Order: sequence, then structure tokens, then C-alpha cells
Amino acid sequence: MTASTSSSPEIPALTAIDDERFSYKHATHDEVLEDLSSRFILNLPEEELASLERICFQVEQAHWFYEDFVREQNPKFPSLPLKKFSATLFHACPLLYQWRHDHEQAFNTFMQYKTRVPVCGAIMLNETWEKCILVKGWKSSSGWGFPKGKINEHEPPHDCAVREVLEETGYNLSGQISPHDVIEMSIKEQKICLYIVPGVAEDYPFKTRTRKEISRIQWFKLTDLPTWKRHKAVSGKFYLISPFIA
Repeated sequence: MTASTSSSPEIPALTAIDDERFSYKHATHDEVLEDLSSRFILNLPEEELASLERICFQVEQAHWFYEDFVREQNPKFPSLPLKKFSATLFHACPLLYQWRHDHEQAFNTFMQYKTRVPVCGAIMLNETWEKCILVKGWKSSSGWGFPKGKINEHEPPHDCAVREVLEETGYNLSGQISPHDVIEMSIKEQKICLYIVPGVAEDYPFKTRTRKEISRIQWFKLTDLPTWKRHKAVSGKFYLISPFIA
């Protein structure tokens, strides 16, 4: 188990056809679950359905879709944490019935698996190598981190970095990444690969392509980041910055 089968969470926007086919404005709870099962579970290839981890990644995609689109059209539906949402979908979708009584174990196994999927991204530097780009998560409690994301199955690491940076910041690193200019380390059993990419224009109009994942994109001076100086304390608002800056 080394890779996910889908990246997070740039979910394709609803098309006009989707809106005409099904509207969530007046849908019942059961109708929403049936629609989500159809969109994300029922049409999976057999090899996907044979893997509980891969199914759980699809359930996670369904959860993002529920929070981003279903609740946007119909605010009466409550916001649900992933664990509660997945338990509900496991009981509602026929193809997931076999695991519904073991959902607690299945969910915990998935979360452990998910944290071991390798992550790739980039340390994007300005032309003078004095600043880098960091992104902030959507929630108010989220910290700042380098743009990065989980690798897809059979995806080359540098391609994953290009894809994730493009999704999170709107900047295309194609042609700028050198496979040899990379910092690799393992943190809590998760391999993290960050490619060093200098020469990014400071006036580039960064804009995330994700929905409700990235709230801010900003340049930071390297000298202001944790562990640049040994006496500087590590601030809690930065996530996985310290090991790479050090």
C-alpha cells in the first residue's frame, strides 16, 4: 500500500447536465445517499471494489462532494465529520453492507493507511532565494505549509508535485522541476518529497483550484520561518515546515 487512487480535493464542478439530472435543493436524506453511492461507489471497477482502502478513498471523495456541493445547494443537511459520514454511507450503500458492522475498524485502518501514502510537493523560491510560497488550510485552525499532496498510484513523484502545486496554487511547475533537486524525508511513516524550485516570480497571481481546502497563498521570508535560526521557537501555525527549513 503505497499510493492513493485519487488526489484531494479538487472535485470537478457540477455541470449543467448534473444540475438538470438531480438537484439537492429538495432532496431527502436517503436520496442524497443514493446519489452519492451512484456517483462514487456503484460504478467502480471490480479491482477497486476489492480493496477496502480504495473504497474508503472514494468515500472520502463523496464526503468532500457532500460538504462542497450538496450542503451548498441545501444547507439543511448538517456538516459531518468524515468518520460519521462514512458510517452513514456504509449503511446506505449495498456494495458496502459487508463492512457496515466493522466500520470502526475499517475507518481506523483506512486512516492509518492514508497517513502512509507518500506526499509530493515543492519549495517554491523567488528569484533571490530569500522567500518561499506557503499555503494555508481552509479551517481557521489550519496552519501554513508547502503546497503538496498525496501521490496517485503509479504516478512519478515529480508529476505528482506538478499536479498538486497546480491544484493548490494555480502555478504550473512543468519544465521547472529538476528530479535531482529534492529533499526527501519520512515523518511518522509517511514519505515526503519536496522539490526545490527557484525563480518563481513574486508578482505571479496565485489562485487555488481547490474548493474549501486552501484559504490563503502567501510569500514568506525564509529568515522568518521556524528553525531558520536555532534560538527561534517553532510556531504552531506552521505545518511540516521545520524539518525542511532546518
